[in-house]
Amino acid sequence: MSDDALVVAPKVLLHDHLDGGLRPQTIIELADEVGYQDLPSTNAETLGWWFRDSASSGSLPRYLETFDQTLAVMQTKEGLFRVASECAQDLAADGVVYAESRYAPEQHLGQGLTLEEVVEVVNAGFRDGETKAAEAGRPIRVTGLLTAMRHAANSREIAELVVRYREEGVSGFDIAGAEAGYPPTRHLDAFEYLRRENAHFTIHAGEAFGLPSIWEAIQWCGADRLGHGVRIVDDITIEGLPFATWLEAHRDEPRALVDVDLDDVRLGGLAGYVRDRRIPLEMCPTSNLQTGAALSISLHPITLLKRLRFRVTLNTDNRLMSHTSASREAMLLAEQAEWTIEDLRWVTINAMKSAFIPFDERLAIIDDVIKPGYLPLLPATG
Repeated sequence: MSDDALVVAPKVLLHDHLDGGLRPQTIIELADEVGYQDLPSTNAETLGWWFRDSASSGSLPRYLETFDQTLAVMQTKEGLFRVASECAQDLAADGVVYAESRYAPEQHLGQGLTLEEVVEVVNAGFRDGETKAAEAGRPIRVTGLLTAMRHAANSREIAELVVRYREEGVSGFDIAGAEAGYPPTRHLDAFEYLRRENAHFTIHAGEAFGLPSIWEAIQWCGADRLGHGVRIVDDITIEGLPFATWLEAHRDEPRALVDVDLDDVRLGGLAGYVRDRRIPLEMCPTSNLQTGAALSISLHPITLLKRLRFRVTLNTDNRLMSHTSASREAMLLAEQAEWTIEDLRWVTINAMKSAFIPFDERLAIIDDVIKPGYLPLLPATG
């Protein structure tokens, strides 16, 4: 796959954080406007690399600390509007045709905004970005996912915002933050409310913490999707060995997950349930390398899970911290894990099937945008 083909190919993002995708220059300019003086650098290039390097420590808590810098400049209506608009424009320029951008309204109240004002101005920013992207010949649709923080006690209030604004561009709910010590079951009231209101939600699970967080997210909380979910491989054996043990023995073999005989792979009860129920996995390869959840791109579990036909989707997580884009994630998998354009088309359709918008709207994007967009990129069949 050429770089040009990867950018042109229609892509769908289900896991992209608004506060993790700012342009470095925008951070600098907004910091100047609000008087924030603690940026590590006021040079855009240097600042961009600082985010990437700081997020590459191998620790999820350290990774999350980088957000102190972006959140500092996202406390005003003007700042939130600009960031949301640029998010839609940047994604569209990278060939993304549908995106769900997640953010935590409770983290943007430092300058006196209300939760409602945060949601309304971000929605307005997305609409502005969509308009400008369409004018540039790159149409995109962006909806918002409202996130509650695991360590806080505001999940029910955020869930109520999701229901209140679901006709105005908010498509679902999420919880995020450090997994260890903050199980999703702490927020059962919010999840039960969302189910009663027929609302959609995803849960960050199976990234830094293992199978128990995935099991709780699905069986106790009823998650529609799993944010990351990479640790589902802890319930998979290869040649009779736990996945991690087998992988350690093959860590110097880049083609190990491409070549492994699937007849030698066994799914445990939870992994089998996730695959059988077609529960979408919002996978983010580069981010997982930074937080220590994967060894390398070539040995990232997404390749094995794709081969096993789990409903995997390909995402960016935090474009600024990971110095990435949807096209770059696809390029890395193509170069290092032998992914093809057919694989990218498959995960893109997976993602669109799994989006939190009505079925007919999902189907229209698949039939009218994604499939026609890939047709000239696919190999001739003769």
